[in-house]
Amino acid sequence: MKYQEEFYYKFDKPITTWMANNAIKYLRISLGIIFFWFGFLKFFHGVSSAEAIATKTITVMTFDLIQPSVSIIILAVWETLIGLGLLFNIFLRGTLFLLFLQMIGTITPLFFFPAETFKMFPFVPTLEGQYIIKNLILISAGLAIGATVRGGKIISEPQKTKIK
Repeated sequence: MKYQEEFYYKFDKPITTWMANNAIKYLRISLGIIFFWFGFLKFFHGVSSAEAIATKTITVMTFDLIQPSVSIIILAVWETLIGLGLLFNIFLRGTLFLLFLQMIGTITPLFFFPAETFKMFPFVPTLEGQYIIKNLILISAGLAIGATVRGGKIISEPQKTKIK
């Protein structure tokens, strides 16, 4: 049994250390790819599967002040900027601020249009509802990235502290 534990820890420590050292970077890059990709698609009418619900939501949120043809371009620019900020690790605080504002808008269709986002409220989401609900993981990723903007890190082992 002792040999198995030694063998396990021999590989476990370097693997978990590598994960701790790289997790936020890969999380930031993957989140950046998602935002850039989905934002870029919105520049082309009819290509994004979220275009209809996004423009409908923005129209309601702005009391019909911003028309769908304009709102989709604003959203495309917004999401693309978030993606670029995350990908290139620039203006991270501002990028995350834009991300969280965008996520508030993204979740509102669950409340504005429950008939379109749920087959049976509140337990059976439609495909659009699922698309929206999965954004909880994007919010969580943004929180994890945001927790490190001041130089914080993930650690692979508990810190040993002295109790005074």
